[in-house]
Amino acid sequence: MRTDLIRKTALTAAGLAFTGGAIAGPVTTAYAASDAKPSAQTQTDRNGHGERQLGVRYEAQPNFYYCGPAAARNALSVQGKDISVDAMAKEMGTTEAGTNSINDITPVLNKETGKNDAYRSVEISTPAADDKQTDKLRADIVKTVDQGRAVVANIAGTTTDTDGGVHSFEGGHYISVVGYRDNGQTVKIADSADPNTASYEVTVEHLADWIATRGYATS
Repeated sequence: MRTDLIRKTALTAAGLAFTGGAIAGPVTTAYAASDAKPSAQTQTDRNGHGERQLGVRYEAQPNFYYCGPAAARNALSVQGKDISVDAMAKEMGTTEAGTNSINDITPVLNKETGKNDAYRSVEISTPAADDKQTDKLRADIVKTVDQGRAVVANIAGTTTDTDGGVHSFEGGHYISVVGYRDNGQTVKIADSADPNTASYEVTVEHLADWIATRGYATS
């Protein structure tokens, strides 16, 4: 399975320092409120349409390398938690090179959720996701969102959303998945990189290929 996702085929030794996610270039320090409802008013459709969206108290990342802490902070906001990105960055060991991997984020999500097994890390180690990996990602997102939690994903490369918008993070990035529709075939993203594109939707196939070579934290 291939999508229109563009990915660098190799990482140099120097590039490996940035595989956790650090955006090349400045990131606005502005903060924006999401158009989603607060978590207490979570939108849900149980009438056979296969969709659910969680309320996010969105916050943009304050610098180019805080995408990991910001994604985790936005993910935890759907549970009604308000934790500073500085505190989360310290727990994750985030530096100007970014946050090393999803394995540094999963334990923090568990700690802040209050359950040691609330989240687990799943890797998509291949250069592109196959059908089995994509189906598992879809099922994991549906399960996690149905439990009132958001998925955090470590992505790299360039993809196109369902409205035709292009999102490019060749150096790596972290995002939150906060909803789904069509039984998980399309997923809702909360992206801390730019408050002007704080929320968008991608197909699960695009997301799986965006995660490929990295991983995600899920219930």
